[in-house]
Amino acid sequence: MLFNSIDFILFFPIVAIIYYLIPNKFRYIWLLVCSYYFYMCWNAKYALLLLFSTAVTYVVSLLLEKIENSDYALEKKIRRKKLTMVFGLAVNLVLLGYFKYFNFFTGTINKVLEKISMEMVIPQYDILLPVGISFFVFQALSYTIDVYRKEIYAEKNFFKYALFVSFFSQLVAGPIERSKNLLKQINERHRLEYKAVWTGLLLMLWGFFLKLVLADRIAIVVNEVYGSPENYPGVYIVVATVLFAFQIYCDFNGYTMIARGAAGIMGFQLMENFDAPYYAGTVSEFWRRWHISLTSWFRDYLYIPLGGNRKGKIRKYLNILTVFGLSGLWHGASWTYVIWGLLNGFYQVVGDLLKPARDFVVEKCGIKRELFSHKFLKWFTTFVFVDFAWLFFRAEGLGHAKLLIKQLFHFNPWILFDGSLYQLGLAEKNFQFMIGMLLVLFAVDYCKYKKLDIIEKIYKQGVWLQAVVFAILFWVIIIFGIYGVEYEASQFIYFQF
Repeated sequence: MLFNSIDFILFFPIVAIIYYLIPNKFRYIWLLVCSYYFYMCWNAKYALLLLFSTAVTYVVSLLLEKIENSDYALEKKIRRKKLTMVFGLAVNLVLLGYFKYFNFFTGTINKVLEKISMEMVIPQYDILLPVGISFFVFQALSYTIDVYRKEIYAEKNFFKYALFVSFFSQLVAGPIERSKNLLKQINERHRLEYKAVWTGLLLMLWGFFLKLVLADRIAIVVNEVYGSPENYPGVYIVVATVLFAFQIYCDFNGYTMIARGAAGIMGFQLMENFDAPYYAGTVSEFWRRWHISLTSWFRDYLYIPLGGNRKGKIRKYLNILTVFGLSGLWHGASWTYVIWGLLNGFYQVVGDLLKPARDFVVEKCGIKRELFSHKFLKWFTTFVFVDFAWLFFRAEGLGHAKLLIKQLFHFNPWILFDGSLYQLGLAEKNFQFMIGMLLVLFAVDYCKYKKLDIIEKIYKQGVWLQAVVFAILFWVIIIFGIYGVEYEASQFIYFQF
């Protein structure tokens, strides 16, 4: 069930209304039933995988706590806890590895064998990737590790824990919630409040705006150019790649906003996943602002355990490259994703190495860091590097990526002025409308960058302004949204991960 489908528009109000009508002690059961129904709308049998992952991590966490409270000698206790945790992690990672990476790794091995003229071929299977498996597996793993570290107590109520893993609002594309945030809220009583409902609805509308008005409109141009790059050299590739940076941002952030808004209406506060990422002045800062739940997950559960920056520069840089290489692989079973991740890691390593030189130039030239011109130069430079990496993310394979890069080296800047861009699926006025809406996005994100809470400001102005803003967003979405062929809802990009 897609957020931008008629099914969800009917599903969510029913869920929220009944949630507030039934007694508090039954609410988590209702949300659990609704969450599994929501997931089963894609493929009912894969709900068993979700249940299996949930059951394994639930039992493992109870065992971890039981061992911790036992009378075993300290050394024996530590050893048993480690073995138990490793078992729980291994089961879930094998589950993820089989469904997401089996064909990728066997295909890679087969290509290597073919290169060295070996006839042995490892068979591949038609494996359907369960939607959202990377998200719910990582969420379950973080819970297990938190219990192992004694940062939280193991949840005794299986159904409450199952809701934590499967909460429909953020199940299939995040944010990847922590037990210290979401699981705690499941045990709280949520009252129906006007501000929470209005704020949630406004967040949902903004999410629909990002998805339907911007992301799906931009996708028309990007798909046209990336679908046949041999016909669109030079600046066409540049324009499409720049637009893809905003397509994936609007698409993924749109999902997150709808998820946070839907959860907020029912009293749940999900973590923020984006913080004006394209106003970042360095690639490192970009990753503190982009997909925050995943970045912080890798930081807390991989980068720091590997040693972080505590074991010298070389180890720090290896840790960064390892984390971002695995982050790329997490996004998809393709070498283009790995290259995308490694590129982002490489940027950060080089940026850290060059920092003393940059600081020296700024000091000797008397450059004032607070000036807008200096900040703009940093924003622009960071965007160029990040956007080039997005080319690999969007490419359909290494061959496709090579072709795209080759096509970049054509000189045809006149297409920016002769109307050629209006032949890429969007007529002139539609293309210009897209640019105008992107400027609206820039303005909203700039307010966020400056720590200005627009929603709070609107709320404080009273009901009349709240109604006006709500009505404008609603009608812009209804009139200018892209609803697909025969109004078929388009999938969110991150659903494939």
